[in-house]
Amino acid sequence: MNKVLLVGRLTRDPELRTTPSGMAVTRFTIAVSQNFVGKNGERGTDFINCSAWGRQADNISKYCHKGTLVSAEGRIRTSSYDAQDGTKRYTTEVVCDTVNFLSPKNSSEGSTSSSYQNNSIPTNEEANLDIPDMNLETADLTEDPFKSFGEEITLSSDDLPF
Repeated sequence: MNKVLLVGRLTRDPELRTTPSGMAVTRFTIAVSQNFVGKNGERGTDFINCSAWGRQADNISKYCHKGTLVSAEGRIRTSSYDAQDGTKRYTTEVVCDTVNFLSPKNSSEGSTSSSYQNNSIPTNEEANLDIPDMNLETADLTEDPFKSFGEEITLSSDDLPF
């Protein structure tokens, strides 16, 4: 099975192009923090090349920009081509089936931090992937949430199918 799930920030604005048949394709790179910490106490960052097609490509190009936090789901595709100098070159990218925009709406209107506006590659600290607090309500656990579901059911091991 070839399946990839990434969460990270775009390292530059997406590049939208159209194929001769009229299909939209956009290419972008996602900076993804590594799980381990190096000897100097910093996390490494992987820069993953991605592409999306059709309506997804149009939406990414329209609503995402450098620094936008996204989650991308897709598959790895490798290919090769012969360069002008005669050498064989290999490429690897994630072809995205789904891209979710995780940044708040106001950050997609150009109010990103200055570190993403100066065309520099983000440092490990700037590419931090902490998802903002969603202010989710928590349930009150002082009361039994199932008290109004009726009588208690008791099962013996003979009642179970396994």
